Amino acid sequence: MLEKYPQEVRLVIKHYPLPNHRFAEKAALAALAANKQGKFWDFHHKLFTNQAGLSDNKVQEIAKEIGLNLDQFNRDLSDPQIRSLLEREITQARQADIRGVPAVFMNGKQLIVRSAQDLEQGVINELRKKK
Repeated sequence: MLEKYPQEVRLVIKHYPLPNHRFAEKAALAALAANKQGKFWDFHHKLFTNQAGLSDNKVQEIAKEIGLNLDQFNRDLSDPQIRSLLEREITQARQADIRGVPAVFMNGKQLIVRSAQDLEQGVINELRKKK
């Protein structure tokens, strides 16, 4: 959708680490720390590829693999501003009554998206409203 509608669509990622996933919060903090070095998407993709075996060691391995400055990354992992950002996003998700992830919102309304076609139809419907 971003490629097809580059002027009309904007992607905003919010983290909502579910409590039943043992490493979800640490993974979210690590992705935010990687973002400070401009490597959010690289880190994000590696996290999902390795989600079954995530650990502190695996996070460090991923950080090294994608070329992060490890000293900076480790400082950022414990940065209170990153923790605060994650806590705000968790609060926002709870206020929006998110029960699972991923959750897709368009113009403030949650969409039920089961396929790429559902997503595209939602975008088309919203764009029609703006005309």
